[in-house]
Amino acid sequence: MTNTKRSVAGTAPLLGNRALNRATLDRQLLLRPARISAAAAVGHLVGLQAQNVKPPYYALAARLDGFTPEALSRLMADREAVRIVTMRSTIHTHTADDCLTLGPLVQPARDRELTQFRKGLAGVDLDRLAALARELVETEPRTMKQLREALLREWPDADPQALAVAARCRLPLVRVTPRGLWGRSGQVTLTTAEHWLGRPAGPAATPDAVVLRYLAAFGPASVRDMQTWAGLTRLRDAFERLRPRLVTFRDEGGVELFDLPDAPRPDPDTPAPPRFLPEFDNLLLSHADRTRVVPPEYRGRSWQGNFAYCTLLVDGFLAGLWRLEEHALVIEPFGRLTGAQRDEVVAEGERMLRTMHPETSYDIRFGAVRAA
Repeated sequence: MTNTKRSVAGTAPLLGNRALNRATLDRQLLLRPARISAAAAVGHLVGLQAQNVKPPYYALAARLDGFTPEALSRLMADREAVRIVTMRSTIHTHTADDCLTLGPLVQPARDRELTQFRKGLAGVDLDRLAALARELVETEPRTMKQLREALLREWPDADPQALAVAARCRLPLVRVTPRGLWGRSGQVTLTTAEHWLGRPAGPAATPDAVVLRYLAAFGPASVRDMQTWAGLTRLRDAFERLRPRLVTFRDEGGVELFDLPDAPRPDPDTPAPPRFLPEFDNLLLSHADRTRVVPPEYRGRSWQGNFAYCTLLVDGFLAGLWRLEEHALVIEPFGRLTGAQRDEVVAEGERMLRTMHPETSYDIRFGAVRAA
């Protein structure tokens, strides 16, 4: 059921903030644990933010029924999922198929990143650099340090960091295992996606196809929302081509939102259980207007400089932070929780700990309310 009303005669129906919240949580598999595989979830969500190694595991633990960290780790070990720079020129965990097809679509974001290093690349032939870097990493996976040193021998007057960034921006470089496997460690070493996966890149994903996938995972959404998620511009044409196949709404600010006709849009009073999300979860990063998840009074509270905290949702909205200390799950709410809410948060915390750390005993305690 959708809670909609006509804002003005002749305009699209209005979706209130709670209605948007519940619709997005449903698409994000956060209203109820989904009974699908880790691979299916990674594909449905069009990747998981993976700036650090552990967040994708916690992201799936919050979303899937019966998830175990070994399920994602096995996908990584079997090369059915990889970590690679894609949306917003940041690292994501993707299925192998998406890794091989999304690259061309998000290349403009990598090109923009590369322009920030142009002074350090004066006199460098970028096509030649890409060819040389490909040969280097396909001979054997290389660390960024090794890549910098090898490229610097070819261009001794260039900035070493700029050379390595250029290689990462011009080539689809994946982080090879054991780095990224649950409970394992290792240096960050890189090779090309084609070499690691043993097959060439498939046909590039079209903007229209990715718009439909974005709406299925993050909708209803505006053009600017998707551009924020992808780190791209000029996606209006794709939405306009798809307009006959989509339905439209308006948010409380009058912004036009697009959606798939048959996508779920639950009643805004649908219960939303607490959820423990990792740092950099895409739920909080993938809309230009984040008030569907982040109350205005808590804007910026999940970040400090370049550091992101693990976040807690209560009633579907950002409500606090959490962290694991030695033998303790520490929860720091932004405001007062009712007794019933505290009980629900503890129950969800226990579920998360059983999923992620079944052999370790943790206390659960509430820290002081985190003031702004």
